[in-house]
Formats: sequence, structure tokens, C-alpha cells
Amino acid sequence: MKPSTALDMQRSAVREVIGRFRVANPRVFGSALSGTDLDGSDLDLLVDPLPGTTLFDLGGLQVELEDLLGVAVEVLTPGDLPVKFRQQVLDQARPV
Repeated sequence: MKPSTALDMQRSAVREVIGRFRVANPRVFGSALSGTDLDGSDLDLLVDPLPGTTLFDLGGLQVELEDLLGVAVEVLTPGDLPVKFRQQVLDQARPV
């Protein structure tokens, strides 16, 4: 299944899962946002870490979303993005 389709079908459940972790401002970027995703593509999510957020939080969020959606998910923070592309991704990303 295309990640964009999985997200559209489960958007409110995705928001619920995200709300259980120490992150804010979840946004979609990449091929799922542009509509160029394919079966086997991953869902790229950008989140802002809250105080106390750990890699375990981000990894746990990724695993739960993958289980929910049945597609690969990549959870990143703005600091994870290469400086060269960071502003472009931040400008293009759209809320979940």
C-alpha cells in the first residue's frame, strides 16, 4: 500500500498515536506529501521534540506507526535533516 493512502485511511489514529509521545507539530514531507509515493515507499514524518524527548521516544513512535499503517515510517526531527535541505523540507512539510 502507498504510504499516502495508509495515512489518509488512518489519519485520526496516527494523530492519537503521536499524541502519546513527547513530540509536537507532526508533519508529512517527501513522496507521500507530493503524491509520488509508491507501494514500498516509506512515510516521512517530521516532529518537534519536546523537553525530555529521547531516541527511545522517536523509535517507539516509529514502531507504533509502522504497526498501525503497515508501511515503513521514518520519524525525523528538524535537527536530523541535513542543513543543505533543512529549510526546504521545513517549508514544504504539511501537518498530519
